[in-house]
Amino acid sequence: MTPTAHGEDVITVVSLNLQNDGGPDTPGQPFPQRWLDAHTKLLKPLRPDIVLRQEATYSHLDGQRRLHAAEDILEMTGVLTPNGAGRNPTALYLRPSTFPTHEVIYDRPGQRRMWRTPPTVVTTHLAEVPEVDITVASWHAAFNSPTGRQRETDELTSLVDKVKSGTAFLGGGDANEAPVAFGERTPPIDWTRPDITDFVHMVHRTVMCPDGTRANADYLDRTLLGCNLHDVARHAAHHLQQPDAMKPTAGHAPGAAGQGGPRRIDRIYADAWLAQAVLAVRVLDTPHISDHHAVCVVFDRPLFVDGLRRRFAPLTPIALTA
Repeated sequence: MTPTAHGEDVITVVSLNLQNDGGPDTPGQPFPQRWLDAHTKLLKPLRPDIVLRQEATYSHLDGQRRLHAAEDILEMTGVLTPNGAGRNPTALYLRPSTFPTHEVIYDRPGQRRMWRTPPTVVTTHLAEVPEVDITVASWHAAFNSPTGRQRETDELTSLVDKVKSGTAFLGGGDANEAPVAFGERTPPIDWTRPDITDFVHMVHRTVMCPDGTRANADYLDRTLLGCNLHDVARHAAHHLQQPDAMKPTAGHAPGAAGQGGPRRIDRIYADAWLAQAVLAVRVLDTPHISDHHAVCVVFDRPLFVDGLRRRFAPLTPIALTA
């Protein structure tokens, strides 16, 4: 069977790294304005079926008050994963009419110790296909360690390993490193440029080459692509004629001065069947809300169903070199 999009009934997935959860509470106000804008002006009108959240910094306080408020605003079910060594928990939300069940995967302290910021991972089911498990993951890779991100990425591959047994996979968030350079619209950073002055950030985002120069760290992207996951923005840009799907998502804010410029570090990945159900990928500019832009992916729902049931051939791993 050759997959054919319908485009009428859709599934919408949004990844949003909301800087510091919109900020701390302010006396006399129920929530920070940036938090309210993110949920009422950005997310709610999109009517997402899945929201992948990063930097849910304050959402664990006061009985997870912000998590539950977001559930009410979005009419979704939220899951918040306790933090590791960092201070910005991850979360995700599911629309119960689309994904009526879920089971939390990373819910034991021992499973969280290897992460700086543990991902939120659930197993869920699409309402029409209750017999097929879908692993959904929201991650925020370690900002301060290329080797730490490698360890975390290797843990993600344990989730991907279930795909060969019939489980579907959909996940994403802040990779805190660039994608593989081949096929990207934004050229890799030349770390010898004189305008790069944030040297700690350079160490966080690069690996040392044998000759002493530095190259962009891209282990997460290279590894997940090698496991035959597909970066849906790359897929949309190269196969759906949507080049803007690969717009940078971070590095544009004033606080990023001296760090080398914009980068596409917020990415969503899908397995080799679900990736073929993608209709559109958009980068949503959110300068008034966060230092990261949101990523919105629209899937054709009937084709998503067919992908879960594997009624067509999977995509092959993409070529990372010419």
